[in-house]
Order: sequence, then structure tokens, then C-alpha cells
Amino acid sequence: MARIKGVDVPNNKRIEIALTYIYGIGRSLSKQILADANVDLNKKAGNLDNDELARIRDEVNKYLTEGDLRREVNMNIKTKMEINSYQGIRHKKGLPVHGQRTSRNARTRKGKAKTIANKKK
Repeated sequence: MARIKGVDVPNNKRIEIALTYIYGIGRSLSKQILADANVDLNKKAGNLDNDELARIRDEVNKYLTEGDLRREVNMNIKTKMEINSYQGIRHKKGLPVHGQRTSRNARTRKGKAKTIANKKK
């Protein structure tokens, strides 16, 4: 398995897809990285030689990915919570942040349903 930015990318997948296993790299950025590194999109990750891997690593290092990106996103969320912005308050309460309805859904953010006694009347 090839290691890029501390992540094992799967050998049996095309390199275009395998790069998306790195946090912060999606399909479009993956294509751009491979174009800049002059690597074929359809080549399997296991079939890459050391020269191609080195070129891909150099290109990936130009972007904010993995631990640095996670740290930055968490710092942005903490900042919003500290300044008591609307989104920060929603993060604190564990509610959806981007304007979704909560009356009949949002179980992922709100957690398991809590039954309230004598609610049905």
C-alpha cells in the first residue's frame, strides 16, 4: 500500500479514487493533483512506481490536508462557539447548524429520541 500524508491508499483502486481517502481531497482536487504530477488517472495505485509516487506526494503537500485541515476546521468551530454566533450556539446545543428543520427529523445531530411523559393528548 502506498502511504501519502500518513494515509494508506488502497492498491486495488484507480489512483484518482484512492487519493480521495485523504481527508481534504475530493474528486476534482484529485484530478488536478494528478494532472499537475503528470500521472494517468486510470492507473491503479498499486501499479505506481516510486517516481510517480514522489511527484504525487509533492503535489499533495501543496494543499492543506489531513491533520492540519482537521485542526483548522475545529478551531473555526471553537471560534464561532466563543463569539456566540448563531452557528456557534447551534454547535453548543448539538442541533443542526445549516438551517435544517428539527421538528420531525435531525436525529443524527439530536441523538436518540427522548420520550416525554403525557405528551400525547
